[in-house]
Amino acid sequence: MGAPGGLAPLAIFSALAALSLLRFAHPLPLLADGALAIFGLAVILFTLGPAMPAPFWAGLVAVWLATWLLVDRLSLEIALRRLPEQPFALIIPLLFGVVLLVGWEAITRGAGVPSVILPAPSAIWARILTSTGTLWADLQQTFKAVLAGYAIGCGLGFVLAIAIDRSGFLKRGLLPLGSFVSALPIIGIAPIMVMWFGFDWPSKAAVVAVMTFFPMLVNSVAGLGAAGAMERDLLSSYAADYWQTLMKLRLPAAGPFIFNALKINSTLALIGAIVAEFFGSPVVGMGFRISSEVGRMNVDMVWAEIAMAALAGSAFYGVIALIERAVTFWHPSVRGA
Repeated sequence: MGAPGGLAPLAIFSALAALSLLRFAHPLPLLADGALAIFGLAVILFTLGPAMPAPFWAGLVAVWLATWLLVDRLSLEIALRRLPEQPFALIIPLLFGVVLLVGWEAITRGAGVPSVILPAPSAIWARILTSTGTLWADLQQTFKAVLAGYAIGCGLGFVLAIAIDRSGFLKRGLLPLGSFVSALPIIGIAPIMVMWFGFDWPSKAAVVAVMTFFPMLVNSVAGLGAAGAMERDLLSSYAADYWQTLMKLRLPAAGPFIFNALKINSTLALIGAIVAEFFGSPVVGMGFRISSEVGRMNVDMVWAEIAMAALAGSAFYGVIALIERAVTFWHPSVRGA
């Protein structure tokens, strides 16, 4: 990527303005539409340099507009079933991500934004490549707490939901208590958990368990009450007891609710573990690294940790979503997806 010469800004603006006007004036074939959008992104990247002039920013806006129109057209073609949902449904978020990164790179480098305020994606990627060992060690340390706390919090919430469903007394007593626990601020309980369980990952797992308990409890209670009265009456006519009704009817009906809580908690768990590491941890962990590198003004390392956390959280969410599709394949919400 080189800095633009004297005629380069004018060439950028002319090409990208023509791209946008052509797209507005004449509906192009979808392949040509995509090629023009990709061409615009490539022009932006390969002419990017410091202190870009005004025509460059007009070109950047034109690229964004052309790509937005392409995404809109792809969505319409998929909705009308003129294009298969796969792989084009994956192309839309991928294209959105590429445009976001290109715009981020263009703004930070073209406007000369200081790296301590916002580093460019290329700088963050370079830091990831040079710090893979540190990032991997931090991810392992943090995810031990995530998985342990996630299992404890979700498991305890699910078991108590069954107990609440079984007993009206527990429903009146435990649900308000669960609501109280969910309202506890993480910055208040994290130091307490560190004092109770030490500086290593068990204290972070305790924080994660507290954060994931209430979403699982509430969703499971709602799911256990989702079975229809007609189905319950049918099993009652077969002389099914509580546990038979629970296993054959009410738990399957609660499946979407339970998996909804599991998906919510997959992201909450990672956030809770990272924040808890701010309040005491060994010299490893994503939260520890973010806290220490901010103090050293190594903002590119902070963003590298954020990127790794986002990828790990997305992967965790995706695994839960795949398990949900395999387990609740019969449910209308999955069949229609």
